[in-house]
Amino acid sequence: MKTNNRILLVDDEKDILEFLSYNLVKEGFEVSTCQDGQSALNMLDTFQPNLIVLDVMMPGMDGIETCEQIRSNKEYDNILITFLTARSEDYSQVAGLEAGADGYIHKPIKPKVLVSRVKSLLRRKGVAIEISPSDVIEILNLKIDRERYQVTLDHEPLSLPRKEFEILYLLASKPGKVFNREEIFEKIWGEDVVVGGRTIDVHVRKLREKIGLNYIETVKGVGYKFKNG
Repeated sequence: MKTNNRILLVDDEKDILEFLSYNLVKEGFEVSTCQDGQSALNMLDTFQPNLIVLDVMMPGMDGIETCEQIRSNKEYDNILITFLTARSEDYSQVAGLEAGADGYIHKPIKPKVLVSRVKSLLRRKGVAIEISPSDVIEILNLKIDRERYQVTLDHEPLSLPRKEFEILYLLASKPGKVFNREEIFEKIWGEDVVVGGRTIDVHVRKLREKIGLNYIETVKGVGYKFKNG
């Protein structure tokens, strides 16, 4: 494996780090480890991971806060993040996705599942959403530049987390088309992630706070569509 193979493992339990590291190194990945969120943030520029496997429950800065810190910096938009969660921690899965994670892996971890999920996430790097004939969409006073990951409203730049940007671009790529929540999940997060519609609703609410109420329309009981202008 020659590219996209650097993985940063973050967990406060040494035995879990050793287990994960052993199985990923065996598959040809370059792996680095740390035991807390702040150390992970400090390693981003030196190690430059393609994927971070991040435990949710850690002392001090937990996984959710660490993810939010990473997603607040546009320089790290291309880093994938997947959480480690216990099956009973449904709240952590929702909170993790709302914080900007790309997926989650259940504990206890099976080696084959771990490797499969990691490879699947890395294959999806550069999310496969529907692309319009032009990578630049302009509707009313909103301009969305897919290639540069830039959004401007009334010629003023907006700062959007990656998932919010991708949802906005997906909806705007086909104005008037109704996207149901399942379709949005599949295109933005992939088939490996299954959670309730609340995650989509939260992202859309945050989008509306930034771009206003004139663009995204709720289709009750179905999903969302981008207005035709």
